[in-house]
Amino acid sequence: MLTSKQLKQLQNIGIEEQQITNQLRAFKEGFLYANLAKPATVGDGIIQASDQEIEKWTKLYDEYAKSASIVKFIPASGAATRMFKGLFEYLETNENNYDVEQTINNLKKFAFYNLLEKSLSKDNILISNADKAVKIRKILEPSGLNFSNLPKGLLQFHYYADGSRTAVEEHVVEGLVYANSKGRANLHFTISPEHEKLFLAEFEKLKTKYESLQMVKLDISFSFQKKSTDTIAVTIDNELITDEKGFLVLRPGGHGALLENLNDIDADIIFIKNIDNVVPDYMKLVTIKYKKALAGLMVQIKQQIGEILNYLEWHDSYTEKKKHDIASFMKKYLGIIIPEGLDNTIFAGYIKSKIDKPIRVCGMVKNAGEPGGGPFWTLNRKGEPALQIIESTQVDPKDTKQQEILNSATHFNPVDLVCCIKDFNGHKFNLLKYRDSYSGFISHKTIAGKKIKAQELPGLWNGSMAHWITLFVEVPLETFNPVKTISDLLRKEHQPND
Repeated sequence: MLTSKQLKQLQNIGIEEQQITNQLRAFKEGFLYANLAKPATVGDGIIQASDQEIEKWTKLYDEYAKSASIVKFIPASGAATRMFKGLFEYLETNENNYDVEQTINNLKKFAFYNLLEKSLSKDNILISNADKAVKIRKILEPSGLNFSNLPKGLLQFHYYADGSRTAVEEHVVEGLVYANSKGRANLHFTISPEHEKLFLAEFEKLKTKYESLQMVKLDISFSFQKKSTDTIAVTIDNELITDEKGFLVLRPGGHGALLENLNDIDADIIFIKNIDNVVPDYMKLVTIKYKKALAGLMVQIKQQIGEILNYLEWHDSYTEKKKHDIASFMKKYLGIIIPEGLDNTIFAGYIKSKIDKPIRVCGMVKNAGEPGGGPFWTLNRKGEPALQIIESTQVDPKDTKQQEILNSATHFNPVDLVCCIKDFNGHKFNLLKYRDSYSGFISHKTIAGKKIKAQELPGLWNGSMAHWITLFVEVPLETFNPVKTISDLLRKEHQPND
């Protein structure tokens, strides 16, 4: 039973009491695991496009983009702290590790080298004479570059002759090419409130720089993860945890909370890409090529769905040939199998229920051992097959067969999505209606030395998009170059093209 103080707390941030009830129930009963049927593979759930198809889809997108509204959506609220785990461990233990050795031995290869050198010189220290610990502290701590307290998006990722670029700037340069329509490029970043001033300064600098260089209007917007998406924390015995004043302890609901932010975007096409998956200019061509191709395929699918829905709206009966053509399209492109023998009285309603939905086209790269969700054929609660992106946490760890299917995935999801969030009449879908509320995640944490349980909302590209129309397309591994640790910046994909 919630107290009046707690109810007011929830009311002030837009959380309904029923949400707390549902979260408590989930803690007690757990979430349902995914029911994997088999991995999606090339030719069986994953499209492997020919050069001709790539060219066709790209041209289709370029033509569509002339009059469409386009937004590039980049989750960028994550702090860079985890990038420097190895460096922190060295300062605590004085023991070398891979990240420390790579960082110290290759300092000149980092885009932030000049900044580090200047920071040390202010203390009258030559970078060549500084010992290891001094250099590492200068990288991490507020007296130096303060990287451990910055968002990953504002770190210098790549070196250029005219200056280093942050991850945010690299996203802007990309967006100017494929998220550009009618002389206007639109990018939307989700950020943390504590970093707002830093991001605003970066946005203003980039607008000034690229609007003068590119002769294009650069619109950069941002939003915060909404407090109304926070979730409760409970004890191991599922009792609500409160602070010393009796208020509920609430925690961020994970990246699935960003579905609310995505739902606020009004655009014909939305590209989604992680903040740390960027490359220098000389490697951008392949990324841009496949981004446009995925968007072109989505345009093609949207147009075909629109034709089907328009046909169903203006006809009361349907020939067997037309029904066969619709069924063939849905099976071939959408992975949806229509039951045989549907008569005309229910045919239109059934088809609309399956295809009058948001659309996502997801790039999939060949499995190279990277962490992340994978493409699978799953069985929903009605026993119907569906294509889904599934994270390992969604699979029963005690079910040997399910684990075997999970580990047999040939591809994984690099968070490379193109989305259509409007119906064939141009009206926005309410994206909250198309998530699977039963696919959240419970994790075990520690607060003040006490073990607790925390809850995350259905992930943005798995549970939150579970009831979307989904297409998987194989894309080259070169399009996926994440930066998870500081050493990743030393990979050739993040170094200048000598």
